[in-house]
Amino acid sequence: MTTTRTEYGFLTLADISGSNAFVTGTEFEHAQEIIRDLLEFLLDELRPLLTLVQIEGDAIFAYTPESRITRGESLFELIESTYMAFKNQLTSIKRHQTCDCAACQNVNSLDLKFFVHFGEYIEQSIDDHHGLLGYAPMFVRKREWKEPVADSVGWHGYALFTEDSLLKLNLESDGLEAVEYAEAPVKTFGLDLQNRYEVLTETRQIMVSPDMADASLTFEFDADPPVVWEWLNDPQKRNQWWESFIRWTKKIRPNGRTGPGAINHCDHGVGDVLETVLDWRPFDYYTVEMRVTPGRFIMMQTTHLEPLSGGRTNLKIYYQLQNPRLRWMAGAFSNLFAGFFRLELKRLKRLLTT
Repeated sequence: MTTTRTEYGFLTLADISGSNAFVTGTEFEHAQEIIRDLLEFLLDELRPLLTLVQIEGDAIFAYTPESRITRGESLFELIESTYMAFKNQLTSIKRHQTCDCAACQNVNSLDLKFFVHFGEYIEQSIDDHHGLLGYAPMFVRKREWKEPVADSVGWHGYALFTEDSLLKLNLESDGLEAVEYAEAPVKTFGLDLQNRYEVLTETRQIMVSPDMADASLTFEFDADPPVVWEWLNDPQKRNQWWESFIRWTKKIRPNGRTGPGAINHCDHGVGDVLETVLDWRPFDYYTVEMRVTPGRFIMMQTTHLEPLSGGRTNLKIYYQLQNPRLRWMAGAFSNLFAGFFRLELKRLKRLLTT
């Protein structure tokens, strides 16, 4: 059945780079098995926000309606975190394979690229097949952007966004490189994900570990980590469940996106909370510093999101008071802070289950 109603949304292609040479240049059956396993791995990573339309050889074509993306950074972060997970998966395959065939030994020659476009489409369902009709889906699936990217910047692992998609995601093109080609009806901007992966791998992690923590709490949600992540970090969504303080607002966003150096501000009537992001690894963990006035308390908080079966998330939060002169009250104050936050999380859990 085909609906005649025009929809608008984000169309995404996740394409495994180097797969043709990998399959033809190694043991065919074993190489195909690795590609299949990687596609299944990618589907699991993308499923929280994207709906599968079709697997096209070595690529996944997926989409999400405009209404489902209420925070543009979520899709950006999903692509970035999926790439990180994909690269780690390649390393894991290489490290744990006992097979010495060429396919297993050369698995790190593979890479991953994304193309994201915003446009109109019409949904089509025939028997068990679900498809999208329209120029925008066809434009994304034709992959005419691959060769110009290779010629202009030489990237292998990257994400390419059309200008339309960035505008709808409310993201700036700062930090992205313009990639042009004659046949394109829109401007495109790219992010070198391989370079981003190397930077994050080399960057020192900043976190409150369990043995450093003055207090901690755990909490479980019946929602995927990307969904929980969005509700924890989007100021507008946060204000729907955070009642101890009146209102969170964005203050600083380096390059227009949340990451180290980003600042949120809360004015709760009797003082302020200035929250600065120190470490940001979607959808794994993040660390923030909170400066609370009055009192000039400085609290460091690391929040881990652990995926569980059935689309659930286990939250682990660790607190450490940073004021050297107040170490005598670190346990009491941190536990008080954690207790307030647990009450807020209970409101969020009710909100996510309604």
